[in-house]
Amino acid sequence: PREGNGWSFHYCRRQWSLLDNGFLKYQGLGEFDRDMIHLARENHIFEHRMANLQLLKEPEKIIVFYRKGLLFAFNFHPVQSLTNILVPVPNPVDYEVVLSSDDKQYGGFAQVEHMTYPVKKFDGVDYVELYLPARTAVVLKEIWPVQKKKVPAKKKEAAPKKAEPKTPAKPRTRKKKEEA
Repeated sequence: PREGNGWSFHYCRRQWSLLDNGFLKYQGLGEFDRDMIHLARENHIFEHRMANLQLLKEPEKIIVFYRKGLLFAFNFHPVQSLTNILVPVPNPVDYEVVLSSDDKQYGGFAQVEHMTYPVKKFDGVDYVELYLPARTAVVLKEIWPVQKKKVPAKKKEAAPKKAEPKTPAKPRTRKKKEEA
């Protein structure tokens, strides 16, 4: 309700039927909302209280933050898509796109590739190079290398030793001490 509609609850109600209308963008928005909530629950992102700000560029309207193994990148610029953005990352591992608002299923143009972005090192700092189209949000997840478990090798059974022929023992003799 607001002053413009006479404080009416009738005109401010949520119209969930818009999700079912295939001619509008609300269906894609509803699917993005569902997938975003699933991602948050699956990764327990709210167990980590604070997000770490990784990059903030005011003129380009970009903000990137890290939280619980996920890198959230937003481009709020209305018209400027940005290429080759170097984003500092906290861990030297590769990152893969797990959610992008630019996907076709959400009403986007599918300009962000769902691929693995390798980490690059410049001056001792780890970076990921991204493409961020205008008005998009992209979530990347860390890919930790799988450590192979060392499986102990099976011990080979020792081959039975061949019996050596017994030789008769030599009798021991005492040497007499010579007296001087």
